[in-house]
Amino acid sequence: MVTNPYAERLARIPVERREVEVLGGRTVYWVYGPADAPVTLLAVHGFRGDHHGLEPVVAHLDGIRVVSPDLPGFGETPPLPGLTHTLQTYARWLTEFAAAAAPGAIVLGHSFGSIVASAAVAGGLPTDRLVLVNPIGAPALEGPRGILTRLAVFYYAAGARLPRRLGEALLRNRLVVRVMSVSMAKTRDRGLRAFIHDQHDTYFSDFADRDVLRDAFVASVSHDVRAFAPRIAQPTLLVAADRDDITPIEAERHLQTLFADATLVEIQGVGHLIHYETPDQAAAAVTRFLSPSDAGTR
Repeated sequence: MVTNPYAERLARIPVERREVEVLGGRTVYWVYGPADAPVTLLAVHGFRGDHHGLEPVVAHLDGIRVVSPDLPGFGETPPLPGLTHTLQTYARWLTEFAAAAAPGAIVLGHSFGSIVASAAVAGGLPTDRLVLVNPIGAPALEGPRGILTRLAVFYYAAGARLPRRLGEALLRNRLVVRVMSVSMAKTRDRGLRAFIHDQHDTYFSDFADRDVLRDAFVASVSHDVRAFAPRIAQPTLLVAADRDDITPIEAERHLQTLFADATLVEIQGVGHLIHYETPDQAAAAVTRFLSPSDAGTR
């Protein structure tokens, strides 16, 4: 029996499951927090996950309304009919979803969600501010564990080329998922590590099919936030980790300089799983960033 260390906090927050039609398909999303909250946050999860991944952060965002969809092809949201799931498709979907379900919301993206959110905002998604957690600030193939990313390229290619039944079995293989989980977790807390592995065991294989998984993977490793940062004028918060194996902290510091107005918060001792290992610190940074301040400062 694995204990969710954030369950008690999350249980105190009202939540409602909703659906909306976007780009001819059904998008399933969850709304957390008070309906009359002064701030609404639109939260975009990362690759292979679903809305559950950001719930530990949601649990610490007191007094903020959060709209959290499952990306098309993941969780409860089916693939978009007749479309290839490129980054451009995801950015278009996010823009249309925001207009339908969360107009005017502050946009938050984690990991692959940081690329989708940045592409959408750079392309015209209306928002006053942007928050990127574990942003992909450099090519994934060049990160500290670029060799693992290259192995992932072969893994997803094999999953796409094998006969469908064998390919999908490979892509959902629990041992592979556990290796991914172990490689990303940095905490030495045994209970927290067990929770992280259980989250990945439960949700990391909840994708619609191997085609959408392949498309999303290609989108995730073919783009990064740097391409969109110069076109984003809105104040932006970057919440980065000093032990991130996908984007090193030096690359995140450089990424900050590419935005017109960006604040960088560095969290120590954590890697690419800020949302699981230090959600309280991430939420505190977001809350400060969104709070009104004196004399126009943040």
